[in-house]
Amino acid sequence: MIALGLSPFVLIALVVLILASLRQINEYERGILFTMGRFTSVLAPGWRIVLPIFQSLQKVDVRTKVVEEPDQEAITKDNVSTKITAVLYYKITDARKAVLEVEDFYSAVSQLAQTTMRNVIGEVDLDHLLTQRHDLAVKIQEQVEKAAHQWGLDVSSVELKDIKLPESMVRTMAKQAEAEREKRATIINSEGEVVAAKNLAQAAKTMAHTPGAIHLRTLNSINDISSDQSNTVVFTVPLEILKALEGFKKK
Repeated sequence: MIALGLSPFVLIALVVLILASLRQINEYERGILFTMGRFTSVLAPGWRIVLPIFQSLQKVDVRTKVVEEPDQEAITKDNVSTKITAVLYYKITDARKAVLEVEDFYSAVSQLAQTTMRNVIGEVDLDHLLTQRHDLAVKIQEQVEKAAHQWGLDVSSVELKDIKLPESMVRTMAKQAEAEREKRATIINSEGEVVAAKNLAQAAKTMAHTPGAIHLRTLNSINDISSDQSNTVVFTVPLEILKALEGFKKK
């Protein structure tokens, strides 16, 4: 009778123990199981039994994480002070290493990215930084990847989000760009003047060797000027006409 009386109590105790031991691991997570403080296994998603007191479970999110690094002050190779904002994309590929090999992988990869970014920027000048932003981001990503791989992390991408320069440098660059535009405009104008001068020389040469061409050009100019009644037209008489009049007087 005593055994029969204890059976429901034992059954309830077993049910409570099972429910207390039940742990859910979501699809985007992996579970690191420790038995009496020692690593046991990596648990896949689903419901898992974790014995209280003897075992413990630590969940690790394996989704891609986006970390925006705050403004990092860096000095370029040509001694220009800059502030760089970067965005880091990474995910955990080995949950065991992410827990056992580093205390706080989130902080570790963030600090590593900041240090690497300052080092890489210090190796290039300002022009290279502004024009080759993508190449520098790839270089930073490769260097961070080498160290992060030991922690079970995969760095998929690094993007240089913003590059801030001192106000004095911004004004200097604006003046330089304006001077460059003026230089190009002067060159284009001079090239146009050269072409125009060549065309005028060719036209003058043609009219010089063509009888009556100068007279026709003079008449066309007079016709164009006379279209406006407010203009006063003063034109010279060709020397050939004066010579012809002198010949009539002699006769």
